Amino acid sequence: MQLSFVYVPVTDLAEALALYRDLLGFEQVWQEGEFVAGLDIPDSDVQIMLEQDPTEVGKPGPIFVVDSVDAFYAEHAEEMAFVVVPQDIPPGRYAAFDDPSGNRVRILDTSKEP
Repeated sequence: MQLSFVYVPVTDLAEALALYRDLLGFEQVWQEGEFVAGLDIPDSDVQIMLEQDPTEVGKPGPIFVVDSVDAFYAEHAEEMAFVVVPQDIPPGRYAAFDDPSGNRVRILDTSKEP
């Protein structure tokens, strides 16, 4: 597992970009549609991922890249509280679980990237 993103769900992407990019000075390095954007954290390989998703607001957390989401899920499904079972996303597969304290942890793989 490698930490890749700090996930920050927001209610308004434009407002969030005005803070993180324009006021705090993080460099925006990608955007997917109207609702998701990535910003570089200086001197780090980890990015901030802002997503306009009111259903996730209040559930920020890490996103770890794994070799295979499906293999990770198969190995840990019975012992972890998965709240999102493996599903397709643009770069590959995605799932999420809550740790014992209720913090959301997300995993993804890049199995669909060439």
